[in-house]
Amino acid sequence: MQNLSECAKNQRRQTPSVDATLLVMKYSIFLSLTVAFGSLLPATEAQKPNVILMMADDMGMGDTSAFQDFTGNTDEVQVDTPNMEKLARTGVRFTDAHTPSSRCSPTRYGLLTGRYPWRNRLKHWVLFGSQGDPMIEKDRPTLATMFREEGYTTAMTGKWHVGLRYTRSDGSPAAAWEDADITQPLTDTPVDHGFDMARFTSRSHGTSGPDAGNKKKNGPQQTVGPGHLHDRAAVAATGDGKALRRDGENAYVHAKLGSRFSDLSVKYLESHLAGGENEGKPFFLYYPSPSNHGPYTPDEAIDGKSSRGTSRTKAGKPMDLRHDYIYENDLILGRFLDWLESNDDPRHPGKKLVETTLVIFTSDNGAEKNTQEASGPFRSNKGSTYEGGHRVPYIVSWPGGNVGDGDASTPGETNASPICHTDIYATFSEIIGHELPDPANGEKGAEDSFSVLKAWQGEVLHERPPMFAHDHKEAKDDPAVSALRLDSPTFNGERIEGQWKLFFDASLLRMGKAVPIELYDLASDQMEEDNRVSEPEVESLVKHMSQLAMDHRNIGGHRLALLDVGREQVFEFKPEMKYEFADGKLSASGGNVAISVEFSDGKPSFNRTGMGASSGAFEQVDGGETLLLSFDRDVVVQNVAIVAGNGQCGGFYQVGDKSPLAIYCIDAAIDMNDQSGVLSDIGVLKKGDKLLLSSAPHYGVEDDGRWRLQSVSVRPLK
Repeated sequence: MQNLSECAKNQRRQTPSVDATLLVMKYSIFLSLTVAFGSLLPATEAQKPNVILMMADDMGMGDTSAFQDFTGNTDEVQVDTPNMEKLARTGVRFTDAHTPSSRCSPTRYGLLTGRYPWRNRLKHWVLFGSQGDPMIEKDRPTLATMFREEGYTTAMTGKWHVGLRYTRSDGSPAAAWEDADITQPLTDTPVDHGFDMARFTSRSHGTSGPDAGNKKKNGPQQTVGPGHLHDRAAVAATGDGKALRRDGENAYVHAKLGSRFSDLSVKYLESHLAGGENEGKPFFLYYPSPSNHGPYTPDEAIDGKSSRGTSRTKAGKPMDLRHDYIYENDLILGRFLDWLESNDDPRHPGKKLVETTLVIFTSDNGAEKNTQEASGPFRSNKGSTYEGGHRVPYIVSWPGGNVGDGDASTPGETNASPICHTDIYATFSEIIGHELPDPANGEKGAEDSFSVLKAWQGEVLHERPPMFAHDHKEAKDDPAVSALRLDSPTFNGERIEGQWKLFFDASLLRMGKAVPIELYDLASDQMEEDNRVSEPEVESLVKHMSQLAMDHRNIGGHRLALLDVGREQVFEFKPEMKYEFADGKLSASGGNVAISVEFSDGKPSFNRTGMGASSGAFEQVDGGETLLLSFDRDVVVQNVAIVAGNGQCGGFYQVGDKSPLAIYCIDAAIDMNDQSGVLSDIGVLKKGDKLLLSSAPHYGVEDDGRWRLQSVSVRPLK
């Protein structure tokens, strides 16, 4: 691999540039071709690679020796990860790879869906509590549904943490952990989102169930979690309240997760060998590892190779328990690579699986430990929108697809292109010839995904959509801070050299309003120490990036930003609103768009906070009442503002016959942490189609909502 100085020079030399106008034009052409023809290069069954996607938990750039020359760690402090080094030598490592969030739940959502996680209800933090409502609705495409539609078998083993829903004793969905019967099949799990097989923990391993050896916490009233989950079953459930098994193969033992999950993964992989039940089918294995999230509970051994107590620095000195847990990830990756090297691919006679399998290793966010050794030459760590919170190790190898050369004796390739985990969806779509959903026709999926296959195959990206990261523990008031990355943009006939990163306060994610607060040029200030946001010479750049951020935030996705739309039209439901009401419908016109609101009961009732229904107990929308919104032309619904006021946030919204999603309000949260904001990113609503706003419980078991409709923002499709 290159030494540090060479790597730094190459990164500067390979700094990608973005011309916003040309990007829209060129990417629009690509999108049109994709929509029209399904895929530019449809893959045959034989061309489709097997895939292993392994994602560590809380692992920074400095937590692997595969990036030691880049981070500058000395041999005395650098943990030795030989299998990660091996993967980097056979493939391509990326030095400018990012997670869409600085925390785990939102990153996992973005990875699986190709959509920024703040377009869901979670504006910061992670899913909290023993249940945590599913972030992914039933009809949203995921990596797993895409692979399955293309003939793959699909499996995930490890940490889920994008939400699930338990079941009551009567078979109905549980409202929370408290009324869940964990002997019943769960209502919503990974098998509802494209995975044929799922062996997983609900969230971080320490909060997914009491350790089997902890008799004090493991009783009928335990509130930690269900332990091991297999598809829909909590396999450690005893029937004695929520007590879990204390012994046997399904006992939930924190220090046995590495061997358990890697054993189950290899068992799944072996079903694809000659004579196996899945022979002839390509596989997709998603392995979101529990390690190295705290508590540090490394296994004694992985496939016979010692793990606990065996981590070493590059200088050969023993390290601590945290680094043992990191080293466990290295052993598991090595186990996968050894298996691929040892077995033939039945779909490709004469070839080993290592040639025909695409392997990715990365992390879900930066290190949980704020040290230079863990984060590399970047500011802060997990939970921060500074680089240390979301710039992560990222290595990909696929010798049969020209992603690396497959030769472990070579230095391997290094690429400085800026890439994001949300890009993985569109990249695999291009590889396997899968047509991306068409947002212009109201299809959901991969709204923010951009194929980086060319970068995987060695090219440097000079054009890409802007990248966002979010969740900022350093924020003084509200951590729902975000940042937009844009490299060397050209606007008003001028090119502004640099790797520009503009921070916005929480108004952008919560309300769609851009308030810039910090600006850094990472090309000259990767530690983000020189805030230039108030400098006169960058005033036009700040305005340009602020407008770009609002456009991409409000329209519903990078791919929707390429649609030909008119100016924003906002309908504000105030007492002075001009409208007509007849036959249970309110009609109003604004500019070149007209709106219709159909009431299930009563008539409009206005106050200064918004519109309710006269039939409601408090003249709000409540008691299961609904509003049906429609428009006289095709529109992009940018956001809907709902106010709880003295009522209660709750209910659901639904576009046509698509899956319902929980309502959240601009002044009330529906999660353990404040997730308030406008209902955003609803997408394209065709002329005459309905957007339902209901105060009835989302799953039929929660409390009703009681709220008012304040405003609706749309942009007409031309």
